[in-house]
Amino acid sequence: MAFEGLAARLQETLKNIRGKGKVSEQDVKDMMREVRLALLEADVNFKVVKQFIANVKEKALGQEVMKSLTPGQQVIKVVNEELTALMGTEQSKIAVAKKSPTVVMMVGLQGAGKTTTTAKLASHLRKQHNRNPLLVACDVYRPAAIQQLQTLGKQVGMPVFSLGDKANPVDIVKQAMQHAEAEHHDYVLIDTAGRLHIDETLMTELADIKSIVQPDEILLVVDAMTGQDAVNVAEAFHEQLDVTGVVLTKLDGDTRGGAALSIKAVTNTPIKFAATGEKVDQFEPFHPDRMASRILGMGDVLSLIEKAQTHVDEEKARELEKKLRSMDFTFDDFLEQLDQVKSMGPLEDLLGMIPGMNKAKGLKNLKVDDQQLVRVEAIVRSMTPLEKQDPSVINGSRRRRIAKGSGTTIQDVNRLLKQFEDMKKMMKQMSGMQGGKGKKKKGFPGMKLPF
Repeated sequence: MAFEGLAARLQETLKNIRGKGKVSEQDVKDMMREVRLALLEADVNFKVVKQFIANVKEKALGQEVMKSLTPGQQVIKVVNEELTALMGTEQSKIAVAKKSPTVVMMVGLQGAGKTTTTAKLASHLRKQHNRNPLLVACDVYRPAAIQQLQTLGKQVGMPVFSLGDKANPVDIVKQAMQHAEAEHHDYVLIDTAGRLHIDETLMTELADIKSIVQPDEILLVVDAMTGQDAVNVAEAFHEQLDVTGVVLTKLDGDTRGGAALSIKAVTNTPIKFAATGEKVDQFEPFHPDRMASRILGMGDVLSLIEKAQTHVDEEKARELEKKLRSMDFTFDDFLEQLDQVKSMGPLEDLLGMIPGMNKAKGLKNLKVDDQQLVRVEAIVRSMTPLEKQDPSVINGSRRRRIAKGSGTTIQDVNRLLKQFEDMKKMMKQMSGMQGGKGKKKKGFPGMKLPF
């Protein structure tokens, strides 16, 4: 998860005050000292940290909080609200021009992932908003930049406009706009050139493109792993081009998160999107409130639901429910479900979206090894069609063959078979707890099948 170190430190700090029936001024000061250290270690701009601590202190020591029935929880609420405000309060959506096409300039330094992000944004606009974007290759300096965009365009099924690496970027943009209007594209995404550092030549070219197309959005692509430097880059680009939004890349990496927490406060430019992985679909709108909740260990149910809606087939889910109720669930069905879960992203990230999961007994410091899923899948795929349909036929010799075929041990195979049977029994019990005509059968009070 992004901000992993910061999240762990803040959650540990806030844990001590969460359940307190009485909170003194000294309690708040002690907590704020730890929060301040956590933010500074995460590479958050020191001026931003100073203002954040001042805001939280002022509200946390107010009469409404100190005299409430649950002052500890109220202090946490204040921290959550201020953390959200730090990142932008609410989601900032991408612009839609009154007259089509909407023009988006993608800018940033070389190596931030600008070209890949351009393709990801195009895919997002088509899938989520039913748009018809045109990608424009304007980076004529970086070797293979145009080919990279063309390859990505094919991958996401999007057209790419290019005049080769000998053309002038301003001429490319002019002709691209004419092409977009002729072909009825409603978005034009311009992948501009980057540099290893900010220089006058780069900014002049970008300013020229801006004056020609009058873009509706200028999105700055920033590598979140660059820490405080990301804020300096954002400031410089914003000063020259009036950037309208930021896209944070590599939020899945070993990042301290300071960039995301500082950019909005320093430049007053909203973070509009975040890239959470290398795959084209690992790209999502940035929700400050949801990110703040995840950092503080409160979960992010809305994002989890959205991921499920995007990746889970509704018709197949209904079929699965029937199979679970009738005990017809097989290893083939299990593989299908495994594929859908894997498409939603790393398991550790998904668990982080569930409220309270970080505090659940035995799961507090859980590190999910995605390779375990690979081993499980290898075991199931080493079974014959009969074995997948009816695991009861798997005797000793079959278990040895499955273990050898999957590169695992017989103990691994035994463990999976037992877990599979236990799961089926549990589902049968949960299904049996709900009776007909609104009457519940014996079982845990009020418990229903979780579908």
